[in-house]
Amino acid sequence: MAGMGSAKYTELGAFLRSRRERIRPADIGLPSGPRRRVPGLRRDEVAQLAGASVDYYNELERGAGSQPSEQMVAALARALRLSADERDYLYRLAGRPVPVQGGAASHVHPGMLDLLGRLTSTPAQVITDLHVTLVQNPLAVALLGDHSGLRGPRASFVHRWFTESDARRQYPEADHESQSRAFVADLRAAAARRDAKDVEAASMIRALLNASSEFAALWADHDVAFRRDDRKRLHHPALGLIEVNCLNLFSEDGRQRLLWFTPAVGTDSADLLDLLAVIGTQALAEPTH
Repeated sequence: MAGMGSAKYTELGAFLRSRRERIRPADIGLPSGPRRRVPGLRRDEVAQLAGASVDYYNELERGAGSQPSEQMVAALARALRLSADERDYLYRLAGRPVPVQGGAASHVHPGMLDLLGRLTSTPAQVITDLHVTLVQNPLAVALLGDHSGLRGPRASFVHRWFTESDARRQYPEADHESQSRAFVADLRAAAARRDAKDVEAASMIRALLNASSEFAALWADHDVAFRRDDRKRLHHPALGLIEVNCLNLFSEDGRQRLLWFTPAVGTDSADLLDLLAVIGTQALAEPTH
């Protein structure tokens, strides 16, 4: 990574330090403890939350070191619970382009991120209204696979569902038709709620109409319905079939959703979900949500 101008890099370090010091440990589920000597979070705690080494984060706060990548800037913004304006400011200090809203680097609403951090005993993740996964807790990765490396059109699970056969392997074949119909109806509702000048949803719809005859046929039905809650059957490579309830919490503007998964009543899914913490994050089939 390239170096940065010293003045702006010094400001970057100062800004990171100021945001770190304002966060109370209890806000992100950490014990405050009588031995805590600094206000807010410690540097090593921010580094852990952002997936960075402690030495690297220390260099950033000192205004030294190398230019952080776009992925690292996004991780720091989430770790520090930045507002949208603060996130954009951090990107500019780092000399990185501010990402467009809706992609995999979209800024996660701080309130949703806070709720996600408190959901430690159930799989949960935040996605966009176009089904791009933004952040997952460890149990969601264990259940659904790691979505963090997906970029471009493939970042949307709806796009993968209609263009890549492997995307459907976690669902029983008998459920494919109903899932396809639900995805299309949800996409129509999400696109309609966006601004008329929005190009992201329109581009995605055009691409799917050209790539998938199944999507085109379902789109022509004009069904419209947001996915607010579902009962899903998922094939897990180690645990077998797991039946879950998938619940949704929508952000105020509808652009983001917090999903969490609970065991379906009358099944053995509660025991299976408990095993996820034991199994951990392993190489899974194509992720879904």
